[in-house]
Amino acid sequence: MSRGRPRAFDIDEALEKALCVFWQKGYEGTSLQDLTEAMGINRPSLYAAFGNKEELFRKALKRYIAQNEACFRNVMDGPDLRASMEQVLTYTADMSSKGNDSRGCLLLGSLTCGESAEPIKQELAAQRAESEAWLSNRFKRAKAAGDLPADTDAPALARFYSAVLQGMSVQAASGASKKALKGIITQAMRAWPV
Repeated sequence: MSRGRPRAFDIDEALEKALCVFWQKGYEGTSLQDLTEAMGINRPSLYAAFGNKEELFRKALKRYIAQNEACFRNVMDGPDLRASMEQVLTYTADMSSKGNDSRGCLLLGSLTCGESAEPIKQELAAQRAESEAWLSNRFKRAKAAGDLPADTDAPALARFYSAVLQGMSVQAASGASKKALKGIITQAMRAWPV
């Protein structure tokens, strides 16, 4: 049985390039031509290596989550929870507002998907909910350990800081400066329970 020609491109490099295109243009705003041009491959190679556009997006999303969630969770497990939250917010401001490449958050970039992309929209919503649930559990652990006041509503606090993180990403994608995002961080940290 014939094995076919070996790939003439690096899968990880191509996936990273696809991630950048999806991140910049959103799921629906990204065409197959955008992807093949950025990845430096033709359509048959894209289909053979990644499947269709939706499958490629899911693989890129998985890569994005792996790159960001591990960092987020490691930071949030630090000994000073308030400082950890501020560090996550600062990281978000820094990453979201790099020069003219203000892309915001990939998990928010496809919120306005049409009906044909409903499965993608639902998956992104599920990923955001999972991150918020993890944060809520982290706040519950901190409350049980006495690191947050006993009357702290952990789920509400998680919703609040998730909304701040998402809002900062939207602001960055709309062109907000790093200075403006740092102002949001200052206000958000004033809301930290004491």
